[in-house]
Amino acid sequence: MPLLEVRRVTRRFGDFEAVKAVSFAVEAGEFFTLLGPSGCGKTTLLRMIAGFDLPDAGQILLDGRDLADTPAERRPIHTVFQSYALFPHLTVEENVAFPLKMAGRPAGEIRARVAEALAEVHLAELAGQYPQQISGGQKQRVALARALVDRPRLLLLDEPLGALDLKLREAMQVELIRLQRELGIAFVFVTHDQPEALALSHRIAVMREGVIEQLDEPSKLYGFPKNRFVAGFIGECNLLDAEVVGAADGTLRLTVEGLGTILAPAGAGEKVGERGVLALRPEQVRIAVELPALDNRFPGTVRDFLYIGDVTTYKVELDNGHVLAALLPNQAPGRARFFEAGERVVVGWPREAGHYVRD
Repeated sequence: MPLLEVRRVTRRFGDFEAVKAVSFAVEAGEFFTLLGPSGCGKTTLLRMIAGFDLPDAGQILLDGRDLADTPAERRPIHTVFQSYALFPHLTVEENVAFPLKMAGRPAGEIRARVAEALAEVHLAELAGQYPQQISGGQKQRVALARALVDRPRLLLLDEPLGALDLKLREAMQVELIRLQRELGIAFVFVTHDQPEALALSHRIAVMREGVIEQLDEPSKLYGFPKNRFVAGFIGECNLLDAEVVGAADGTLRLTVEGLGTILAPAGAGEKVGERGVLALRPEQVRIAVELPALDNRFPGTVRDFLYIGDVTTYKVELDNGHVLAALLPNQAPGRARFFEAGERVVVGWPREAGHYVRD
């Protein structure tokens, strides 16, 4: 039996359906992420799981028990918010101890549990400090310690790293992975940040307009998106509108307007004449002044490039007007040798690259 089950849950605000008959399950010890753009319904779902809001239809079950009649304060579920929600008049130690005091735990147990929780987030030395005396990353760790101190069955995290700068955000991602692995508590994490979701999660539910478009492991979402939205939302992706003109021996023959025939790996059940899109990641595209024979190869002109240290992404306009992104690692020491804007190049990729999806 899964730890958490969401069964055809719907939430309406007037005539607007924010969540539309959504179903999924979370296993014990799993890091599960709800990912999607603003307004897709992910935070509304999290609030219903926490008990801050109630569904208009459907069920939410924890350990097989319907939570409909269980108020938020009685659910063995805690939530960590982006705003930290720490009490400014309490010390770090007192903030972490708060849920245990509210539950009437003995003083000795509270001291021991708080010390353990602060040690888990590496903040024991700041126990006597107040929130205004510590950094944003330290505040987030205090909020985590407070949420974990009484070992909830489930921890909900609503954009918890959104207020942190990039370096601190990356450091906290490592902390979250470590804590989740060591404690074995199931996490349900809400974010709109795709790299963050890919880095942290065991499974990801990609949401749009109140429904789950695809639920899968990060590598499958990235490599085998179900539709155009998922392909375009998860990381950077070249999307080429295509028509199936042939399928045999595990290979699709696609035609793209202005490019002609493209070869791609076959999926399941593609039919001649149907239209879809070829999703092609920039790292799958090779770029050079000259390229050896490849299944798919086209001349073009470099229009722009973006150097970000370890890699450079080139925007190449093909002779028919299509623009493809191609990514190259900067492996040589010192300044990498760039292709300059206006330079003629060839881009190409093998037939195994790319993933065809129906519209």
